[in-house]
Amino acid sequence: MKNLVGACIFGQSGGPTSVINASAAGVFIEALAQKNITAVYGAANGIKGILDDRLYDIGKEDPAELELLKYTPSSALGSVRYKLKDASVDETDYKRILEIFQKYNVRYFFYNGGNDSMDTCNKISKYLLAKGYECNVIGVPKTIDNDLFGTDHCPGYGSAAKYVATTMMELNLDAKVYDKGQVAVVEIMGRNAGWLTAAAALASYKGLGPDLIYLPELPFDPEKFLVQVKEVMDANKGKCIVAVSEGIKTASGVYVAEALGKAEMAKDNFGHAQLGGLAAKLADLVGRTYGVKVRGIEFSLMQRCGAHLASKTDVEEAFRAGQEAVRAAVNGETDKMVVFKRDMSSGSYKCVYELMDVAQAANTEKKIPREWITEDGVGLKHEFVDYALPLIQGDCKAPLEDGLPRFAKLKKVLVK
Repeated sequence: MKNLVGACIFGQSGGPTSVINASAAGVFIEALAQKNITAVYGAANGIKGILDDRLYDIGKEDPAELELLKYTPSSALGSVRYKLKDASVDETDYKRILEIFQKYNVRYFFYNGGNDSMDTCNKISKYLLAKGYECNVIGVPKTIDNDLFGTDHCPGYGSAAKYVATTMMELNLDAKVYDKGQVAVVEIMGRNAGWLTAAAALASYKGLGPDLIYLPELPFDPEKFLVQVKEVMDANKGKCIVAVSEGIKTASGVYVAEALGKAEMAKDNFGHAQLGGLAAKLADLVGRTYGVKVRGIEFSLMQRCGAHLASKTDVEEAFRAGQEAVRAAVNGETDKMVVFKRDMSSGSYKCVYELMDVAQAANTEKKIPREWITEDGVGLKHEFVDYALPLIQGDCKAPLEDGLPRFAKLKKVLVK
């Protein structure tokens, strides 16, 4: 819908990243410059902030602080994992959202997140359209899992991949320094897609990676795992480093962490198992089987928001994604998500920004192609390295203050 005049709301959802606030900066700075956007609001804790009528007036923020968002990790407005029921089942939340949009004359809505967030974006867009309320809705992609369908890669992935690869290199130098053997099992995030765990192969590209990499794209056999670890130990004086995705499953579809733990995992609001603890369980399995020294290492939250290792390419693309979302909405686009396309026509990497129907991204996962995984299933081929290397280029850090990063400090003035 073209020529809409009114306020905009931007919300963040799902797990935080090193660059989700760079997208926020892109939306805020661009929206504040648009004449058709009369006010710019940020939703406290995503969709819950709209339902609770907790909106921040971004127009009252210091422009310098908005610029610092580019270098500030995590979700500056607060995030949420809240699943909207289908409107056909329960219309309560949708009626409230429409009420808030009407109250503040919201004509532009931007939601920043991954698969589940795009589902939320899609549902709201379709509901507003059905009710005849004119509001342009654009999804801004985000996920370190890199599993959003339709986009070459996702904002947040490049920086997290750089963190994984760098930390794996450092860990390799540490774990293999002693004259005695040790098996280290490193757990990396990734529920059903192994993009982030695969980034450990970038460390292997530099000669300091893991010996074995296990991705959720292939079924995991604990007995075969033990044999493969023993083969590496025998060839490397008892030393072995394993990178494993937290989401690996057995051939029967059971999470390995659950299978080894003998207890059912807790679920989040979207019905996803709350993963974690796999490295310790696999390390314990190796230790009990072979009587060797073991370490179970979980990168956990650190890999999501390690802004000290942020990729400049990732930061700049995330910021641009926010800008492009606003420009598209002001030009009349709605019910879309910003996507990245890779252009190698010049012989070097270039990112091109396009739009895709948001429904295509909602609850759809993109996985690593089988042909990029080695035949034995425990490594990545050079096709993956060629794919990932351009995404981790450059250094982009917050300015230092007293030797520590100066992150953005928003006033977060509530709209009344």
